[in-house]
Amino acid sequence: MTTTPTSRDDTARPSLREAAYEALKARILGLDLHPGQRLVERDIATELGVSRVPLREALTLLESEGLVVLVPRQGAVVAPFTRDDVEHLFEVRENVEVLAFRLAALRRSESDLAAMRASVDAARAALDTHDDAATAAANAGFHAAVVTACGNPLLRSMLAPLDARVRWLFHLTKQRDTREQCEEHAAMLAAIEARDEDAVAVLAARHVASGREPSLALAETWASAPIDPVAATRTRNRAPRPR
Repeated sequence: MTTTPTSRDDTARPSLREAAYEALKARILGLDLHPGQRLVERDIATELGVSRVPLREALTLLESEGLVVLVPRQGAVVAPFTRDDVEHLFEVRENVEVLAFRLAALRRSESDLAAMRASVDAARAALDTHDDAATAAANAGFHAAVVTACGNPLLRSMLAPLDARVRWLFHLTKQRDTREQCEEHAAMLAAIEARDEDAVAVLAARHVASGREPSLALAETWASAPIDPVAATRTRNRAPRPR
């Protein structure tokens, strides 16, 4: 059967969309693109080697994860990181995520525990090599493993849209004592291993709450940081971070 150009395009588009999605997500999480920065489709499409159709599809996916805001007739910007955004995220985390930890203590399997241990070990290894990105990814992976272990598909579906924003938050607040975070994860893992739901709920609530004030302070810093309107449109160069 002869393959038409249209069918080739349709086959290629998902991979181009995914490639653009992964590349932009990595830049946002790695702070190469910072909160509030404008995303110029023409420049990004050229840099990534894709057309605007898969790029726009990638931006729509990122919008669904709360990492990008699409403004009608104006284009896309990296989602702002405001004090209200932090408050809303922590309101959810301090309730729904703590419930996930409690359920994980009751329902975890050996494979769940293995995934949690692997994340804690990966975070410790990344700390030893001073790899901030790997540390943040491992810490986020621990939380994701707990959500998987909770055994509640509805709860997982509620938390899934928050995953990218939580990972972003871990990157943005990496100045917090990451070794302390890692040891908090280890303590929660021990409580989950012991099936001590009350203990892990207390530890999880304390762990989530401890990140609130540093995150709020950082939100104020990003909100007040000056943005060069020319530099902010060029994704090729790393945007300056507030000092």
